[in-house]
Amino acid sequence: MDEVIKQGGVIAFRTDTFYGLGADPFNVAAVERIRELKGREDDKPILLLISEVEQIERLLTERSPEFMRLAAKFWPGPLTIVGNANTDLPQAITAGTRTVGVRLPADAKVRDLVRACGGALTATSANPAGRDPARSAEEVRNYFPEGIDLIVDGGQVTAIEPSTVVDATVSPPRIVREGAIRASEIVSPE
Repeated sequence: MDEVIKQGGVIAFRTDTFYGLGADPFNVAAVERIRELKGREDDKPILLLISEVEQIERLLTERSPEFMRLAAKFWPGPLTIVGNANTDLPQAITAGTRTVGVRLPADAKVRDLVRACGGALTATSANPAGRDPARSAEEVRNYFPEGIDLIVDGGQVTAIEPSTVVDATVSPPRIVREGAIRASEIVSPE
C-alpha cells in the first residue's frame, strides 16, 4: 500500500466516516488522477487526513488560536479544520483558496494506514461527483471499475454523516459543512 502511494498511485480506503480516495497530497499527478476519477470541479479543495497532529507542520503555514482550540477539543474525531496551506501543496489540493482542510481520524487503524503512507493522505470521498459516498469496498469497485490502483477493504462503513468542516482561518470560525459534530458544539467556547 505505501509503495502504491510512493509511486504516485491512488488507493481507496475506509476512513472514519466513508470510503475515501487516497494519494500523496504533494504528488501533483496523483492528485490530478483523483480529480479526474471523481469528475471533480477545479474549485473544490481536497481534504487531507493526518496520522498525528505533528503532521500539520508540513501542511499549514500557521495554526490560528481557533485551529488549536478546535483540534484540542475534537481531535481525533470527525472534524475537518481548514487552515492556511503550505505553499508546497499542489493547487489541485487547495483549489486556489490557499487553504486546506485537515482531519485527525478517530479510528486508530485509519491513522495507522495514513502513517504507513507517509503521515498525510488525501481523503476525498470515494464517489463520482454528485453521487453518494461509498460505504463499502464493493461500492467503490462499482463506482470505479478502473483507475484505482488498490482498494483496501476495511469493511462496511457505520458512519451516517460526513465530517463537519469548519474554517478556522477566520474568527469566529465559520461552519462550511455541518456533519457528525453539530455547529452549536463548535461555536461554543466550552
